[in-house]
Amino acid sequence: MPRPASTLEDTTAFIGGGNMARSLVGGMVARGADPAAIHVAEPVDALREALARDFGVRVHADAGDAVAGAGTWVFAVKPQVMRTVCEGLAARAGDARPLAVSIAAGITTAQLSAWLGGDAAVVRAMPNTPALLGAGVTGLYANAAVDAAGRERAASLLSATGETVWIADEALMDAVTAVSGSGPAYVFLLAEAMEDAARAQGLPADAARTLVTQTLLGAARMLTEAGEPPAGLRRRVTSPGGTTQAAIEAFEAGGLRTLVAEAIAAATLRGRELSAAND
Repeated sequence: MPRPASTLEDTTAFIGGGNMARSLVGGMVARGADPAAIHVAEPVDALREALARDFGVRVHADAGDAVAGAGTWVFAVKPQVMRTVCEGLAARAGDARPLAVSIAAGITTAQLSAWLGGDAAVVRAMPNTPALLGAGVTGLYANAAVDAAGRERAASLLSATGETVWIADEALMDAVTAVSGSGPAYVFLLAEAMEDAARAQGLPADAARTLVTQTLLGAARMLTEAGEPPAGLRRRVTSPGGTTQAAIEAFEAGGLRTLVAEAIAAATLRGRELSAAND
């Protein structure tokens, strides 16, 4: 059967066609969204052409063309250009009254609403890079102008690339960024350090890579599938007087917990600074 014609409410415009937008578009299409109801504005010819070729979506060089007739606008541009992009679309936003979804770090819903002309319905989203594999997680915050239908639309859109978590207090979105948005890099750093240590103990590089990556993959699956908190899983694999206990004691003596807390606090603070810089 042919798909029904798209309506304003189910048409989505992406402003920016980079990696994160591409992952969302791909996830939406894979879940049955009509490619003709997805419009993407992207100034880079190669990226625009790849989106059209790979997903069959409608692509535009100009953001104004992309948002025409769309009920949901997804802002997937760099934080430093967000104000310029939004203000360029403010007149259209005033007429269309879209649901605006932003995936830019450090930009508040109040800032986005003001740049779009005021009183805009805005959802602030913080996805992370595993979204590119459909294994991401996104923190979401909606301002007071977003109704129940808007919240459902935003959650459905972002769930195309993984789990979603609603945050009630926008002030906590910087902590979301610090924990999950930046979090994959922390795991990559741990993997890098483990590989270096494995090679220092004499293991060949290819063996070190396989041992580390599969260990992290298996541990992540246990965290998501075992239904047990991390502390419980850690205790279960730490035999008294054994090799794991020796390593854990070295981590604790080196202040691992304090270092992680300081790192996440630093990332949270940086998120707040980015927001202030855009006022």
